[in-house]
Amino acid sequence: MVTIADVARHAGVSPSTVSYVLNGSHQISETTRGRVLRSVAELGFHPNAGARTLAGRRSRIIALVMPLRTDMYVPVMMEIAISVTTEARRHGYDVLLVTDEEGPEGVRRVAASGLADGVILMDVELGDPRIPALRARGTQAVLIGLPDDPHQLSCVDHDFTAAGALCADHLADLGHRDVGFIGYGSGVYKRHAGYAERTLAGFRERAEQRRVRFLHRPCEGTYESTAWTLTRILADRPGTTGFVVQNEAAIGPLLGLLKAAGRSVPEDTSVVALCPEQLAEQHTPALTTVSGPGQELGRVAVGQMIRRLTAAQRGEPPTDERVLLQPTLTVRQSTNGQPSPPKEPS
Repeated sequence: MVTIADVARHAGVSPSTVSYVLNGSHQISETTRGRVLRSVAELGFHPNAGARTLAGRRSRIIALVMPLRTDMYVPVMMEIAISVTTEARRHGYDVLLVTDEEGPEGVRRVAASGLADGVILMDVELGDPRIPALRARGTQAVLIGLPDDPHQLSCVDHDFTAAGALCADHLADLGHRDVGFIGYGSGVYKRHAGYAERTLAGFRERAEQRRVRFLHRPCEGTYESTAWTLTRILADRPGTTGFVVQNEAAIGPLLGLLKAAGRSVPEDTSVVALCPEQLAEQHTPALTTVSGPGQELGRVAVGQMIRRLTAAQRGEPPTDERVLLQPTLTVRQSTNGQPSPPKEPS
């Protein structure tokens, strides 16, 4: 069992200082207080009566629950996390980073400890199992992502449905009628990640409206899986002249495989990527993209949290906000009008 002495050693303070922070009986600097509270959270110390006292005070800490998954594009996640931290400091808050290895139990533990004034969740699933734990505790919560049921919460996300529609419209406008949609790995769809499912749904609906035929294939993003995915798409639909790539890891392999197969981009095949602007410019040819501002997600999320905390401090019910950031289509060198489709084998 973790003791106050353990927390004191971890934080580099005396046991009495830990007690003062937990019971609020002495004036402690914000720097020391933050260090002690972070040690409490990292060690899993449960201060019991001290926590009840702490719950009535503002810790000036926001917990950011960020996943560490191998099937996610880490640079984007870090960009959002840095934006949350920077914006929180601008409002006088520190950020406690919680890796989401424990799922609902980890969120429940953080909420029950009283160490954070509110919780920001990343990588939100449509029926996210962490959300009931937050509602049960009455924790002030903001989601970077949009669940199926967002009541009692504030949410900010990219409008992924609109992003999928933009991809379909762009290729349809160029005359492409057979398109391959290279998605994330199957695990992302099994856990019903909102960003993956909503993008696909938006693309499917608009493609049907524009009479564009398409094949969606999950892809793990490795060279071998991308090669297998491309082979399957071209075997099932040899006339495919356009690709939408949602899995950032598959972009490089796909471009190399198309070149090896004698399909020039964009002369023979157009490629649209759902990826950050900086990644698009790293490839040759530079990629036409549909993207949204990652930093803006963090800024909006913190603003929502501050408004919820301010309302709660005043004894007012917080306003549930839902903000969807609109995507942007940036046309570069990887898309072109539809060429003559490959001849069907006789």
